Amino acid sequence: MVDMSLSLTEPRRRRLTLFAMCMATFMTSLDLTIVNVALPSMQSELRMSAAELEWVISAYSLSLAAIIPASGALGDRYGRKRVFLTGMVVFLVGVIACAVAWNAASLIVFRAVQGAGGAAMLALGLSIITETYPKEQRAGAIGAWAAIGGTGFGAGPVGGGILLTYFTWPSVFWINLPFAALGIVCTAVAVRESRNPQARGLDLPGMSLSSLGLVCLTLGFVESSDQPWSAPLVAGPLAGGAGLLIAFFWWERRAPHAMLPPSLLRARSFVSASGIYMLTYGGMSGALFWVTLYFQNVAGWSVMRTGLSWLFMNIPFLTMAQFGGRLDSRFRSSVVATWGTLVAAVGVFLLSRAGTTPFAVSALGYVLYGGGFGTFVPAVTHVAMRDVPSGVSGAASGVLNASRQIGSSVCLAVLGTVGVNAATSAWQGRVSGLDGADKSAALGQGHNVGGGRVHTVVDTLGSSFRQATVDSFLHGYQLAVGIAAACTAVAAGLAWTGFRHRAVQPADGATHPEAVREEDEATVTGNEPHRASQ
Repeated sequence: MVDMSLSLTEPRRRRLTLFAMCMATFMTSLDLTIVNVALPSMQSELRMSAAELEWVISAYSLSLAAIIPASGALGDRYGRKRVFLTGMVVFLVGVIACAVAWNAASLIVFRAVQGAGGAAMLALGLSIITETYPKEQRAGAIGAWAAIGGTGFGAGPVGGGILLTYFTWPSVFWINLPFAALGIVCTAVAVRESRNPQARGLDLPGMSLSSLGLVCLTLGFVESSDQPWSAPLVAGPLAGGAGLLIAFFWWERRAPHAMLPPSLLRARSFVSASGIYMLTYGGMSGALFWVTLYFQNVAGWSVMRTGLSWLFMNIPFLTMAQFGGRLDSRFRSSVVATWGTLVAAVGVFLLSRAGTTPFAVSALGYVLYGGGFGTFVPAVTHVAMRDVPSGVSGAASGVLNASRQIGSSVCLAVLGTVGVNAATSAWQGRVSGLDGADKSAALGQGHNVGGGRVHTVVDTLGSSFRQATVDSFLHGYQLAVGIAAACTAVAAGLAWTGFRHRAVQPADGATHPEAVREEDEATVTGNEPHRASQ
């Protein structure tokens, strides 16, 4: 690959490199949330089931989770610029393909392609910034990169609401084109190639086992929304996924270049942080999935109103993400992470009451959820990397990023299944008193009830069934979002128990598991850059 950066002055090259990395993280964050607002429109136009809607989100997250570790290793070995630029091109191809998707299956496949490109960008963006900026300027560059990533997360629902007010659902994908084009040009022109001559080997068996296992588990949980647990398409993938993941952990104990180095698994704070991210990001994906369906399909809100309502969450999130580093420098990370996660859990619980309480309660839930999330993310990221042994920081970063996406995909599948099954069961109970053809027709609408398609049920059965449809959907909605709140609360407990003590790092860098003490934040905060949103 020709290096076109030599004609630029060094300051300008750095600025353009940072701009390209920011565009990448902005796009990957944007596409985690902007698609949520478009789900009802996709559902209507492409005639998608609730399970297929879950796959639109899960395919992207699963692809990110599966390919992030491989992308980091490939970049270290064959060139970070080369792999990053390839990822941006693949992401752009995926965006265009999603925008022209003609049915549910094609959209799901193209979302996976989009996620594969995004994985390379997420895995290598931070490494490229670190290689580009000298140590004294690095914290500011990383802070800008993290802040813009958070902006993409927050801009998604609002931008999606505005776009869908005037255009059709493909517009949420077309909007990526100018960002991708700018990112590709700036990367080609400004980024210098770099690699690690002592890069670790690729753990291809581990990557294959973990990826296939996660896909199988997600498939089984998603399909259980429409089929009984004993159905081959449910029981088979669940059993296969569990077996593949067991084989993955067995292999990782013997692999010469393991994705999960044993030293990482001995770092208590890192393991706790990975668990926290799986629970909180999983709860977030599940809650936002159901909240979007409720406000648009059941409450009858426009996409514009739905998108703007997310400002109640986005503004506190972005505000607290900027102050997270200050809190982390004044208080122990365990305290900041625990209280931030607890506040977020209360926010999700209030959102679970939507439909039975005034919107003011949901608005407060948004505020607490966003503020809590913005508070705990910097602290968790900081503590996650604090006790990671030297030599495996790249693997640790990849695993930590992947844990978020695993939570987003697998937990969404579980919460989607729980909500749909609960709504369908409630509906069956409400129509069980009908006779003959009326009962058969009503039972046939169970999948529409589970997906919140109130208008479809009313058009088919009549307006007398509207309240029963809404009540049944709310039963599933409140259960699923309530479980999301419980997952977030469990994460708070994990933060409190997992972050309170740390291993003492002796001068030689080895970790002595038996030597633990209460964390002294004066020695570990204020010197590390806080990665607020990624």
